[in-house]
Amino acid sequence: MTSDLAEPDTSVLPGWARDMTDLHTHAAPSLLPRHGDDAQTVAAERSVGFSTVVLKSHEGSTVERAAIAGPGVCGGIVLNSAIGGANPDAVEVAARLGGRVVWMPTVSARTHKRGASSPELAVHRGFELGPVDVVDDGVLRAEWHDVLDVIAAHDLLLASGHLSADETVVLFREARARGVQRLLVNHPMMAFLGWNTEAASVLRGLDARLELGILPDLLGDADHRSLLLTRSYPTSLLAFGGDLGHAQHPSPSATVAPWLHELQRRVGATVAAAIMTTQTKELLLP
Repeated sequence: MTSDLAEPDTSVLPGWARDMTDLHTHAAPSLLPRHGDDAQTVAAERSVGFSTVVLKSHEGSTVERAAIAGPGVCGGIVLNSAIGGANPDAVEVAARLGGRVVWMPTVSARTHKRGASSPELAVHRGFELGPVDVVDDGVLRAEWHDVLDVIAAHDLLLASGHLSADETVVLFREARARGVQRLLVNHPMMAFLGWNTEAASVLRGLDARLELGILPDLLGDADHRSLLLTRSYPTSLLAFGGDLGHAQHPSPSATVAPWLHELQRRVGATVAAAIMTTQTKELLLP
């Protein structure tokens, strides 16, 4: 006889887990090993409840790829050295082709390069790009001002990439001053990014969203799991970006359901559903 108090089967999606949005998904083609190409990756995400999927590529733009991948798939541009770093023309083109997200440097970020030996960046080893500078002596470099103006003009989502927490504060303050409305801190709890209470306080005041992610929680120790943010940051300012797709790590079919049950255990079904659906999707929509 089954008790009403029996533990849920965490290999099965919670009942509310549908029409979800994932802001951070990796697919082939890529210079890093991936589980599948765009079509396979989107199908895998659909199978676990995601109706809106954002493709991300460290190599450059996914905007054209997203357009081909079909309804509910969005793209963006990562401003690493391969795309020219602070390149407002590249952002303008991405936006006019339908892109919705601009990521700051990832593998080109100085913070990434300093932390390249850390376990959470192991998947990137062997893939290096030239450095792109963003902040000097606590001030945003001038070449980024035009980039922020394009982001503001097209109402795009600005994501922090692999900037440190303190660099993100500098960037997001300037972004707000220049009219950028949508701000997302990528995997803030990854140890190499230096999350701290001072940065958290400023970012909260800027109404910046923080990204909860599955891969960071698979890689991080107990003190660096993204789900800890449900205790220390307003849940209304949390969004979801799984950061899945790396061939060296488990696929959505193996990881999404257990992670969603853990999120539900921490915040309850109503809040969990809001984070995974409306709160995350509203960061994309014009």
